[in-house]
Amino acid sequence: MTDESSIRPREGRHAHLHFLRGREKGQRRLGACVAITLAAMAVECVAGILAGSLALVSDAGHMLTHGFSLIVSYFAVAVARRPATDRRTFGLYRVEILAALFNGATLLVITGFIVWFAVKRLIDPVPVAGGWMLAVAVVGLGVNVATTLILRESARDDLNVQSAFVHMLGDLFSSVVVSGGALVIILTGWNWIDPLLSVLVCALILAWAYRLIRQSVEILLQSTPEGVDIPAIAERLSRVEGVRRVHDVHVWTITSGLHSMSGHIEIDDMPISRSTAILDAAGKILKSEFGIIHYTIQIECGECRHKMEH
Repeated sequence: MTDESSIRPREGRHAHLHFLRGREKGQRRLGACVAITLAAMAVECVAGILAGSLALVSDAGHMLTHGFSLIVSYFAVAVARRPATDRRTFGLYRVEILAALFNGATLLVITGFIVWFAVKRLIDPVPVAGGWMLAVAVVGLGVNVATTLILRESARDDLNVQSAFVHMLGDLFSSVVVSGGALVIILTGWNWIDPLLSVLVCALILAWAYRLIRQSVEILLQSTPEGVDIPAIAERLSRVEGVRRVHDVHVWTITSGLHSMSGHIEIDDMPISRSTAILDAAGKILKSEFGIIHYTIQIECGECRHKMEH
């Protein structure tokens, strides 16, 4: 019985370098979004106070927490790119997941505060300067469209960047709602629409926050990644020539887009050179068909065990 890593050095390095380049690109995009978001937040906060608009101030509050979340995500990528050590053999990739979990939690906290203030405003409405509210909301909308487009590509494969992207998406939706609310206030004078829209924005953001937190917890619990079919992997590997049985297959996520797998393959009694060929074939299948580049396969000789037992 032998333990062998079945990653081909050249293929493994190439796939891993591609993964790291994607993280580097995501970090640069996060840095650009930090600068844009914090500048827009300062402008919107001052304008919201001058206009007396809770929706505008809440939108600036979203930007503040989202700017902070962008900073957290930025430094999480920087830390995660550090090389592995003998103590942390998988490196610090899980820092990205912790950052995503933290960002999801901050969304829950900020929406709680906004809802509380909105309820107070619904009970006791105050005048809102609709013109100021509309002008600044449109500027915020442009900023949010820009940052959302910058992060969109990197958010597909990185839960950490995705958590920042959800913050930006929340701001984008909030800006759209605030702009619409400003028009309603200008045309009708219904000041109560301002806190009501804040509550609606918070409801949607809470749904996004729940999804982020759930995905982060699933990764930390080493659950099987979404879209990965363990029985399908075992069945496909069992069709490799020379394989008698596949069992004890486990697949988990190290960080977004980087899965790891371990499993046992039972073969007949054969020379090591032939068993190595089976490992190579299994490795190609895992990489090309299931997108798994980190894996450990333990070879077992069922026939040998049977002989020893008798």
